[in-house]
Amino acid sequence: MALKPEPTAPFHSVQYALRVLETISRHGGGVTDVQIAREAGLPVAHLSSLLLMLRREGYVEQVADGAYVIGDSLVLLGSGMTRREALEAKLQETLTELRDSVGAAVYISRYIDGEVKITQFADGPRTPKVNEWVDFRSAAHASAVGKCLLTQLDQNGRRDHLSRHKIARLTSRTITSERILFSKLDSQPPTVPVLDLQEYAVGTACAAVPLTAGSAVGCLALSLPIEHAHRLRSAADTLNRRAAPVVLSLAI
Repeated sequence: MALKPEPTAPFHSVQYALRVLETISRHGGGVTDVQIAREAGLPVAHLSSLLLMLRREGYVEQVADGAYVIGDSLVLLGSGMTRREALEAKLQETLTELRDSVGAAVYISRYIDGEVKITQFADGPRTPKVNEWVDFRSAAHASAVGKCLLTQLDQNGRRDHLSRHKIARLTSRTITSERILFSKLDSQPPTVPVLDLQEYAVGTACAAVPLTAGSAVGCLALSLPIEHAHRLRSAADTLNRRAAPVVLSLAI
């Protein structure tokens, strides 16, 4: 199942969004979009979509005269000892909205201390999460989450991981050759979701997109029962488009 790359990867806009937030932060009484564009060095046409996303996520607000000010979400994220809790709550809210938008369980995964870790997820009665019948830490070669994280490592990092977690056949579709696996990882376009079509578990299809925030290695993923595989293309495209707020939260 081929997916066409997005014209611009979600994380490409995050640097611009941070620049916009820095500009608005300097103007406690509010600032117009024209002035934001001038100070941030962005065209107004591009700025409009960024401001729309930032307003939707609560990072900025528009006051009565049309000027923009910092929103509650950004205030909470900068509130000292509660910052971690505020960030987790904001990410959970974003994941829940994304779950409802794509009609699938969604996950944030990070590569921490050489291991694949699901750090947050949102599921529900109609969007059940994947049955972790094999520890995700041992299944990076087969799962969309794991493969997406491995694409962000260099060759030595991948070999180190596989030296600790040997490639095993989990289903008839699982890639068991390191050479073939690395070849597929190397040819994976960064703007196209990584797919898992029953490679990790029979009856499950998954997709994952990278979350690039500084040097951190992470991904945003979804899972669907195989009978809903016909929705994977559109769900993965939505996942790709909606990744920017997640990356922004991780980058702040």
